Amino acid sequence: MKNIVNNLRQQPLISWVSIVGTALAIFLIMVMVMMEQVKYAPFPPESNRDRWLVAQFMSINNDNWDGEGGSNGPIGYRTLQEVYYKMEKPEAVTAFTSQRNPVSLKAPGGIPVNANAKGTDHNYWKVMNFTFVTGKPYGEEEFDAGQTVAVLSETTARKLFGTTDAVGREFTLDFVPYRVTGVVKDVTNLAEFSYADAWVPYSSTNAINDGWCDNIMGYFSVIMLANNPADFKDIRDEFNRLHAIYFESLRDEGWTFVSRDRPYTQEVVAYSKYANVSATDMKSIYRERWLTYGILLLVPAINLSSMTHSRLRRQREEIGVRRAFGASRSSILSNLFWESFAVTLLGGLLGIILAVIFSLIGGASIYTPGWGMSADNTFVNLSMILHWSTFGWALLFCFILNLLSASLPAWQASRTDIVAAISRR
Repeated sequence: MKNIVNNLRQQPLISWVSIVGTALAIFLIMVMVMMEQVKYAPFPPESNRDRWLVAQFMSINNDNWDGEGGSNGPIGYRTLQEVYYKMEKPEAVTAFTSQRNPVSLKAPGGIPVNANAKGTDHNYWKVMNFTFVTGKPYGEEEFDAGQTVAVLSETTARKLFGTTDAVGREFTLDFVPYRVTGVVKDVTNLAEFSYADAWVPYSSTNAINDGWCDNIMGYFSVIMLANNPADFKDIRDEFNRLHAIYFESLRDEGWTFVSRDRPYTQEVVAYSKYANVSATDMKSIYRERWLTYGILLLVPAINLSSMTHSRLRRQREEIGVRRAFGASRSSILSNLFWESFAVTLLGGLLGIILAVIFSLIGGASIYTPGWGMSADNTFVNLSMILHWSTFGWALLFCFILNLLSASLPAWQASRTDIVAAISRR
């Protein structure tokens, strides 16, 4: 470490250019990594994404229909009852309206407030982990009774009542009286399945009856929470078995189920946005991702390689003396490589700090919310963009960048002729 510090001091310009160049390269690539991770990595209130299997849509066909298009879209209430709510393998199963409905909220004596409302069941609060500022979620009894109760976001509660201390207070949702049971911290619309301004039991709305195709299709999406990812296979087997039983009972009506390999993990859902096609080929996504990362690493690596070569040329005498005292070429190569890696790691640390600051400041500008959602509700925080995997990626990219930029100069330096190095030729 003393040697590294001395080398940095002896060649301050080259050293700082190398550090800044590394920082900019890691900054660019880590912003891309964070933009990808926000789509599928766990963060509150979707902290269990790694244990999710998601059935956002379903597909069916009928023997009496011409063509092969079928019906594709959200799930109907009848299907919820016959399939999803009968599942025993998941730790919890929740159904919720696939879209947020624009509604008008109004407190007594107040002015109307435009908001997005999501209908959920009582298990929704087990699958998601909202942070309650006051109160609590509605429970099974309130859901089964179809009570007009609601959970509000902090911002919505303040708009309606001027405070977040709103438990027990009443308001109207599209002229229907509702009562507040709890208030939660605001949710970014980057959390597609949990974002809303108000959450109500879907049993208190018309969503149960607003289906089509004999209510096989409707307005719901489903998340199955596994005890751990190792249970995914058992859950999928149960999913397919229950659908087979369900559609066997519908055979006389001509209905058939189109699987499309559902349900999907959160990562697959993030890249499979259409109901009428099967899951996106993740291998192609990975190839494109690594190709982009490779280009972002290779270009600065070429420039940094010349800087590293210049820095090592000034250490020729030192290398010659070490070789004269019996140091092997492999030990010289190893030492130079790890000295260069320390410099790269310093630049990488600076780069990831810049990426975090840039993400926090420019969240709505660089992070894209789901279809149909305004960027006004897009924000990021540290829990969303910093994970152990984030630091793992940063370390990996630093190592690769160092490998690309320092290997050849270090190898050439380790083969320096002893006499030529000491005589300063």
